[in-house]
Amino acid sequence: MEMILATKSSTPIIGQLATVMGWIMDGIYRLLNIFGIQNIGICIVIFSILIYALMTPLQIKQQKFSKLSAIMQPELQKIQKKYKGKNDQASMQKMQEETQAVYQKYGVSPTGSCVQLAIQFPILMALYQVIYKIPAYVGSVRDILASAVTSITGVNGYTDILQQFITDNKMTRVQLIMDGSKATSNSVTDFLYALSPSQWKTLAETSQFAGFTDTLNSTAKEISHVQNFFGLNIADQPLTYIKAAFVGGSALLAIVAILIPILAWATQMINLKLMPQAAQQSGDSQQDAMMNSMKTMNLVMPLMSAVFCFTFPVGLGIYWVASAAVRSVQQVVINKKMD
Repeated sequence: MEMILATKSSTPIIGQLATVMGWIMDGIYRLLNIFGIQNIGICIVIFSILIYALMTPLQIKQQKFSKLSAIMQPELQKIQKKYKGKNDQASMQKMQEETQAVYQKYGVSPTGSCVQLAIQFPILMALYQVIYKIPAYVGSVRDILASAVTSITGVNGYTDILQQFITDNKMTRVQLIMDGSKATSNSVTDFLYALSPSQWKTLAETSQFAGFTDTLNSTAKEISHVQNFFGLNIADQPLTYIKAAFVGGSALLAIVAILIPILAWATQMINLKLMPQAAQQSGDSQQDAMMNSMKTMNLVMPLMSAVFCFTFPVGLGIYWVASAAVRSVQQVVINKKMD
C-alpha cells in the first residue's frame, strides 16, 4: 500500500508543477482564511475546479480530435480495405499518402491525441501529488503542525516513541522516513497530519510528551477544525467511520463516509458516459479488440476508485468526486461546442 510522504516529488517536471500547484492551493487556503473559512476540504474542491478550468483548452483540443476521429473512421476503413493484403512498398506508401490526405482534409494530426495526453499527464500527476501530500505542498497546513513537530523532535528517542505509536494504533498508511537514526521532520509532520482526533488525544497522553501536552491539544484542535468536512476528518479513511458505526459510533457519519466511494464511482461513470464514444465496430479485428478492452477498462476503473476510496484518506475521495464532477460539467459544455 502506498505510503503518505511529506517529502515533495523529485520527479522532473511533475515535481516542479506540484510545487506551483501547492502555491495555488496555499493561496486558496489563505484567501478563504481572510473570510474566516479554514477548511482543507473546501480548498480541495475549489482547487480542483480551478485547475480543470485552466485545462479546458487542452480538453477541447483532445475532444475535437476524438469527434473528428469518429467522423474520419469510415474513410480510413475504406482505405485500409482497399489496400488489404497488399504489402509491397508502393502500395504501403500509397496507403500512407491517402491516409495522411484524410487527416489533412479534417485539419488534425494523427498524433494529436497523444500530444494532448502527453501535456495533460504531468499536470494530472502533479495535481495528485498535491492532494495526496497536503502538508508537503500547502505551507499554511504545515505551519499549523510546526510547533508540535518542534516539540516532539526535541524529545530524546522520539523516533522509537512514534514508531511504537504507529504500531499500536495500526497506522499502516504512515511510514517514518529516517535521517540516520532519527525520523525526519517531514515524516513527523505527515505522521501528525494523518492522526484522527482520538489518536491526537492518545498522543497527548503519552508520558514522554507530558511537557508539552497543551501544545499537542491546541494543535489537535486547530488541525481537526481545518480537516473537518461534513463531520468527516479528511485524513481519516471512510472505512474507519463504517467500522466505528458497528461498535457504537455515529451511524450518520458512517452514511456520509459511504457516500464518498459511491459518489466517486457515480461521478466518474457520468463523466465517461459524456465522453465521445467511438463507433461500435470498425471492421478491423485488432482495433475492435482494443475498443472492447477500453470499454472494459471504463467500467472497471470507476469501480476500482470506489474500492480504493474506502481505505484512502477522505480528502483524496473528495478530490476524485470534485474533479469528476468538474470534468462532467466541462464535458457537457465541450459537447455542445463540438456539436
